[in-house]
Amino acid sequence: MGFLKRLLEHPLTAGLSVDDPRTTLLRRDIIKQKPFLSLLYEEWYARILNALPERKRVLELGSGAGFMAEYCPDLITSEILETPGVRIVADACQLPFQNGSLDAIVMTDVLHHIPNVENFFREAIRCIHPGGKIVMIEPWKTSWSSWVYTHLHSEPFLPEADWTIPSTGPLSGANGALPWIVFERDRSTFEAMFPEWQINRIEPTMPLAYLLSGGVSMRGFMPGWMYRPIRRLEKLYPENAWAMFALIELERRE
Repeated sequence: MGFLKRLLEHPLTAGLSVDDPRTTLLRRDIIKQKPFLSLLYEEWYARILNALPERKRVLELGSGAGFMAEYCPDLITSEILETPGVRIVADACQLPFQNGSLDAIVMTDVLHHIPNVENFFREAIRCIHPGGKIVMIEPWKTSWSSWVYTHLHSEPFLPEADWTIPSTGPLSGANGALPWIVFERDRSTFEAMFPEWQINRIEPTMPLAYLLSGGVSMRGFMPGWMYRPIRRLEKLYPENAWAMFALIELERRE
């Protein structure tokens, strides 16, 4: 499998550390250069933003490689590293905002990189006013996704782990199973620990599309015109059983 990973690795970022700021910028180029992947991100952004009736003060965590701001012009983009085109450098556990000043926090593929999500959810309680939201799209555990993430992905995928992630670097620390751990395996623990957060919905999605896109680290396999046929095909399968991702929406209780 190591040989296969090296063979499929995208040449723009081959050999670069994910903690190198150049990797983030190159991944932005990769998304834009791969029409299939770009359409996938557009769908993710639409689903996230459609969950937000109020968009006056929305913070995006981990904006560096993405382009959500094109669909939400007032978006407060942020990254853990100094990154061109991003408005602020911010740690998810120490946000530079006043109490109750945010309508929402949004993110794609970010929660499973936060070293201490318990601290993040407490900080989000402070910053988001009642009625505000956290909306994210994150990796999700199914039998299918567990095989894919374990054999074809570079990040750790550890469903048996706790909520913390060893801090190996600002972006390299990760556990792809963390969202499933928090919101499925340990859901009762989360609800007891954070009564301020109501879990509005968890929607497993995309058994194939992201894999076929090659993501931000592998070569692409599909032309852009195949995106919508693939998405229609995916809907024929029970996504709860096959999904690789999930849309997760939390709402701050009064």
